[in-house]
Amino acid sequence: MRLQCPICGARDVREFYYQGAAVMLERPDPDAGEAAWDDYLHLRDNPAGEHAELWSHDAGCGAWLKVRRNTATHEVYSAVLTREVKR
Repeated sequence: MRLQCPICGARDVREFYYQGAAVMLERPDPDAGEAAWDDYLHLRDNPAGEHAELWSHDAGCGAWLKVRRNTATHEVYSAVLTREVKR
């Protein structure tokens, strides 16, 4: 798989490090209990299909990217610098 770094151009995925899903998680209250914190820290969805992810270009320019891709086919739809993403 190749990712299109907006700074460096198309690169092999081995230059990048997957950082997780590009979603905001609801942080539990400090007194929510052990089970709520365990879920928050360790449980994530594992969707098949289109998904937004965060990747860092560790073996290149060091940029953080928001990548939209299909997790079943590995087709990459877009890759943008996270600093350019509007919240």
